[in-house]
Amino acid sequence: MKALLCLDFENDIVHPEGKVAGKGYAAFNQTHQCLERVAQTQSKFRQAGFPVIHIRVGFSASYAEQPKTSPLMGQAHKFEAFKLESWGTEFLTEVAPLPDELIITKHRVGAFYGTALNLTLNTMGIKELFLIGVATDMVVESTAREAHDRDFMVTVISDCCIAANDEDHQRSLENMEKLSTIITTDVLELN
Repeated sequence: MKALLCLDFENDIVHPEGKVAGKGYAAFNQTHQCLERVAQTQSKFRQAGFPVIHIRVGFSASYAEQPKTSPLMGQAHKFEAFKLESWGTEFLTEVAPLPDELIITKHRVGAFYGTALNLTLNTMGIKELFLIGVATDMVVESTAREAHDRDFMVTVISDCCIAANDEDHQRSLENMEKLSTIITTDVLELN
């Protein structure tokens, strides 16, 4: 069984008014029109009867779960970035979950660390994961590596991934070629 993991498509990261969108993610999406392909890909999985699972990064109002020593997330509390129950951690409207779709909240980069993702996928009988998300070189690559080591077949849909810039995106795709299949939406087939 296949599943689509939609990784960190949240306002704080990709929306032009998001807390960290200025790092290049909003501009990358605007240049490459990724969200349009993300919505089409989600629709394709839904029509084929495969689960679409949404992952987001977020912290409680106290930021108790935040890794304060992290170069990536250590300052989030100062800017109130990734605050759960706020607009910032809501999914982008164009690629938001349907009411019956699973949402998993994480507190680190990778989707597996400290979450029920692995247990949930195993319970659902998922063997093959298709990854899309932002950022390519962060959550997508981290999740691809972990999924590979947990014996899932991993496919990354590269034109549904967003990075801070083209160089980060390409470098990460080259890294992931060693442990996953890299495709684009025009060759995606669900049988």
